[in-house]
Amino acid sequence: MTKKPHRNGRGLFLGAMLGAVAGALIGRAAGSALFGAILGAVIGAAVLYRVNPGPWKRD
Repeated sequence: MTKKPHRNGRGLFLGAMLGAVAGALIGRAAGSALFGAILGAVIGAAVLYRVNPGPWKRD
């Protein structure tokens, strides 16, 4: 039996949303809210997609 990687789509979506908001706020202070939001969404999605394991009940 092979183990599934600990990744899920909810982490991807949540990371993109939280990263975009945080990136927009930081980017606004730096001068470019749009660039900050895009960069924050990409980084946030990548981090939470890998880190968030999803539900505890696994087969």
